[in-house]
Amino acid sequence: MPSVLKWSSLPVAGMVSELKFPVPWGHIAAKAWGSPQGRPMLCLHGWLDNANTFNRLIPLLPKDYCYMAMDFGGHGLSAHRPAGFPYHFLDYVSEVRRVTAALKWSRFTLMGHSLGGSVAGMESDAWLDSKKKVIESLLRLEENKPQPPKIRSPQEALQSTCYVFPRLLQANSHLTEESGRILLQRGATEVPGGLVYNRDMRVLNHNQDPLTLEQCVSFLSKIQASVLMIIARDGIFNPEAKNMSRYFVKPLREAFQSNLKHFQLAEVTGNHFVHLNDPEVVAGLINIFLKRDQSSKARL
Repeated sequence: MPSVLKWSSLPVAGMVSELKFPVPWGHIAAKAWGSPQGRPMLCLHGWLDNANTFNRLIPLLPKDYCYMAMDFGGHGLSAHRPAGFPYHFLDYVSEVRRVTAALKWSRFTLMGHSLGGSVAGMESDAWLDSKKKVIESLLRLEENKPQPPKIRSPQEALQSTCYVFPRLLQANSHLTEESGRILLQRGATEVPGGLVYNRDMRVLNHNQDPLTLEQCVSFLSKIQASVLMIIARDGIFNPEAKNMSRYFVKPLREAFQSNLKHFQLAEVTGNHFVHLNDPEVVAGLINIFLKRDQSSKARL
């Protein structure tokens, strides 16, 4: 266990502690809720977000868990990747393994939002067809003369928080102003004249490693743990959404129902950030799931 992580310094249940896990390129930042003696749960945020995405949800969940929310590399307060190293999907999977190894967690519950959910479900090798395009994009970015980070006023930074899937959010942001401010607390640093984003610009070129439906079904067939999938009716992964996901989400959802022994699907009112905008909508479902399935944990 890394020297900077001292379980004795963690607070009693109900309080929050900040931690750092040393990695070859710097550190992975995380925050923990509750006691280290609680049932372990690792919480994984979405693309371009950070551990604060769970700020309002976790206080509503069972108190007998130790909730550890990490910032993926290049996100939140975690170190950026060194120059010349792009962000690949499997890098996030690797970071999960590094953190859980440092914690000496072999069996634990995983809770993920968006990208974090995909990382949580990835337990075997993935196809890396798009690596070449990502590397080419990274090289083009590195060819440009480094520019100092743009300084924004707090209000401008808040409005620009909705860069997540910008084509979908141009007309209607999924984030409320309050939720945007919560993410901005960890996603930006105050400097003379305003705020600068903490995110590494290279995460915009991260490798999504797209999989076919057949490949996803193959992965699903190997999952033994109980799974709760929550879909927001106005979210970007709703089968009725007017984007490419509607051609993939419905058959994937059917694959979950057909291939997993213990699968529960719940649809809730809200959008892609319902867990942050209105955490009460999903907290009850998660509470029931956790209480009913305390014996089945993820194993890496």
